[in-house]
Amino acid sequence: MDDKDMVTGVFEAHRDHLRAVAYRMLGSLSEADDAVQEAWLRFSRTDTSDVQNMGGWLTTVVGRVCLNMLRARRTRGEEPLEMRMPDPVVSTVDGVDPEHEALLSDSVGLALLVVLQTLEPAERLAFVLHDMFAVPFDEIAPIVDRTPAAARQLASRARRRVRGVTAEPDPDLSRQREVVDAFMAASRAGDFDALVAVLDPDIVLRVDQGALATGRWLELRGALTVAKQALMFQRLAQVAQPVLVNGAPGLISAVGGKVMAVGAFTIAGGKVVAMDILADVDRLSTLDLTAVEQP
Repeated sequence: MDDKDMVTGVFEAHRDHLRAVAYRMLGSLSEADDAVQEAWLRFSRTDTSDVQNMGGWLTTVVGRVCLNMLRARRTRGEEPLEMRMPDPVVSTVDGVDPEHEALLSDSVGLALLVVLQTLEPAERLAFVLHDMFAVPFDEIAPIVDRTPAAARQLASRARRRVRGVTAEPDPDLSRQREVVDAFMAASRAGDFDALVAVLDPDIVLRVDQGALATGRWLELRGALTVAKQALMFQRLAQVAQPVLVNGAPGLISAVGGKVMAVGAFTIAGGKVVAMDILADVDRLSTLDLTAVEQP
């Protein structure tokens, strides 16, 4: 094995982990792949002979790349990050696909990724690297040009914001599926009362309808308000099939083999506390949904 093969082998051993880091940072599968590729280019051009913890070193490299990408989004004046649904990772109900296992190793739900997008880039990096991947603040600090104590404060601030708006999902996946099935049955029947009964009083519904849609981003709160969208749910439910979205029960709706929507549910306390729906058909067409058979 020559030196080039050895360098490639070292990086490939960490690729899945680095992609998982980048996905949490960016919320985009394609951009995560771009970030990992950029990390590879930096790695291949750097003398790492004195690096003792290669996994940690590569994690900080991809973290720095992602931070620069987040900052570049804002420099270009792109739409606020919270106005774009993160890319869902869709698997069959039989279980998460092997290629997605590392990506979703800590069951990062779509609702959590939505909240992460509302954080400042430096906060997001500190939270993701420390709270999700146990990177020490001494290693995070140089990336964000702060002291370790300041980096700790960034993560703490992010943690408070995340915990304040996200619920801990019920641990029993089969019970979660029962709640989603009840929601779908009520939607198909147009049963308003049954729909309200399965929704948490403070449920939040977020729908990304795409850049070309009028009122691209829809966000509604409260069981009664959300249930009034029953007609929309009814249309989706008629052509929906169960799937896993980021490892949790969800649905995928397709017409004539074309995916029209992917929905993720957050179930806590036996109720639907959050629904996140990507209904941007242009973006959906770019996702790899080949593992999920379409009717």
